[in-house]
Amino acid sequence: MSDAVRSAVEKLSQSISPIHNKDFLRTWDHPVETLHGVLHVAAALEAMHRANISCRAFQSGLGVSIFRDNSTRTRFSFNSACNLLGLGVADLDEGKSQIAHGETVRETANMISFTAEAIGIRDDIFLGEGHKYMKEVAAAVDEGFREGVLPQRPAVINLQCDEDHPTQSMADLMHLIQTYGSIDALKGKKIAMSWAYSPSYGKPLSVPQGVITLMTRFGMNVVLAHPEGYDLIPDTLAVSEKHAKASGGSFTKTHSMEEAFKDADIVYPKSWAPFRVMEERTRILRAKENDKLAALEKEALSNNAKFKNWECTEKMMSLTRGGKAHYMHCLPADITGVSCKEGEVAATVFERYRIPTYREASHKPFVIAAMMLMTRFEKPGQVLKALADKVTPRRA
Repeated sequence: MSDAVRSAVEKLSQSISPIHNKDFLRTWDHPVETLHGVLHVAAALEAMHRANISCRAFQSGLGVSIFRDNSTRTRFSFNSACNLLGLGVADLDEGKSQIAHGETVRETANMISFTAEAIGIRDDIFLGEGHKYMKEVAAAVDEGFREGVLPQRPAVINLQCDEDHPTQSMADLMHLIQTYGSIDALKGKKIAMSWAYSPSYGKPLSVPQGVITLMTRFGMNVVLAHPEGYDLIPDTLAVSEKHAKASGGSFTKTHSMEEAFKDADIVYPKSWAPFRVMEERTRILRAKENDKLAALEKEALSNNAKFKNWECTEKMMSLTRGGKAHYMHCLPADITGVSCKEGEVAATVFERYRIPTYREASHKPFVIAAMMLMTRFEKPGQVLKALADKVTPRRA
């Protein structure tokens, strides 16, 4: 066993998972100690994978994915996490299921769960719907297990909803820990979570909400910046303020990108749709008034165009601490002159930080796997220690 693996596994010792037989839906549903546990398990899994040690904790079983929005990184991260732990993957294509014929959520949840260990769900488009849907699925499998229909109670893992994107924000946090050397080193660091211009209008609010609600828990000085009208869900602002007060950090808001970037240690320029626009979009779709969508999109894009100067340029980066702040993004970024004519970030800035953003994304499969392991095993540290001691190579 390598020193890196031994160190990572020993941190877990005999700890009991506080989320055993539970779900992972939003980071603020859990105490800081649980988040530390997820980070430690993810680090151990990553160390074992890099050391060519098999992490197959399951000999059979399924990880079921339900993606109600397009995805590259999160979809493949979930599949990778399942494969890493020894689970097969089944994707529920709702268009090919009986859902179109009126099958209920509670029925679907049970029918896909007979051998499932985890259900990963991405439902981020409609305000008031994603988190609610995940809770419905969780309640349905609760009943199925309680009534003896299911031999095990699969965990529901939030792969992004309307309120939070916990696997992304936890991967972001893991990236910052590796960048600065420890979680304690993040205290006092200024992170600018800033809106940035995009030529599209319907980007979810859950990434910035995930960042501000999580980073405020670790003593960071979090600044949320956006043009007037580009508000987030009010409850997430209240959660962030509460976390900052408890951790000794701070949470402030500004309508100036320059102010947010000034002396920042970390910048996270990312577009999102205004809360009001997402509310109206949800109302239109619920009412099946699809003819009104084009007008809403036109209005939203026109409003976006007023703020094309909200771009992470070299000049903007020069305002950060020493002009060398760490750039972060959940990807894909709207790169000016590359993926679009005008976008979130200048091509030269993105290219300088391109490889670090790939590293940032690389932690997500291990974060998802950690959530699954902790929800399915009471003593995940013992499971990993047994696998590490066995030293079964994942490839010969």
